[in-house]
Amino acid sequence: MLRIWGRISSINVRKVVFAAQLLELPFERIDAGAAFGITKTPEYLAHNPNALVPTLEDGGFFLWESNVIVRYLCAQHADRGLYPEDLRTRFDAERWMDWQQTTLNNAGRDAFVQWIRTPAEQRDAKRIAASVAATEPLLTMLDAQLAQRPFLAGDRLTMADIPIACEMHRWWGLPLEHPAHPHLRRWYDGLLQRPAARGALDVPLS
Repeated sequence: MLRIWGRISSINVRKVVFAAQLLELPFERIDAGAAFGITKTPEYLAHNPNALVPTLEDGGFFLWESNVIVRYLCAQHADRGLYPEDLRTRFDAERWMDWQQTTLNNAGRDAFVQWIRTPAEQRDAKRIAASVAATEPLLTMLDAQLAQRPFLAGDRLTMADIPIACEMHRWWGLPLEHPAHPHLRRWYDGLLQRPAARGALDVPLS
């Protein structure tokens, strides 16, 4: 059975959990990181020298980096449709996954940290405003993409949708005024209806 090391409050752990549930894979998740500790023990560092979560354990094989784990699981179970067979579709999906990690996540992180993980009296309104200003144009871009197709990489759900769905779960959970993005909302609401979303896209932010 797969083991996923990491606390569910981490967006990166939620990506892996959502992927495993979409693929209908049995797994055990072990709390690690932040208040749970473990990540700086010699045993954990031997498998993930970054001392971060998540780490995937698959029959003695260990893998870290959340989007890489999502790719691995989807490729390992390619018959279940999340890992595109067509090369151009696959790399379209890869592009969106990289974009989530390098662009969308970086833009939205400060607003999340300030609103959810910073005491109210210590919050920096300028950092929140800058994060919102950086994120909203990216959501407009996503909305335009999803106006043209049901899912990010085409007509069917792929691995590309997993990390961005987790990003939207985090962003739309913030106590901000959120502009309408109808195509993005349609896409996200559809994902929320899937049983695999339980325990991944409905987790309170913390």
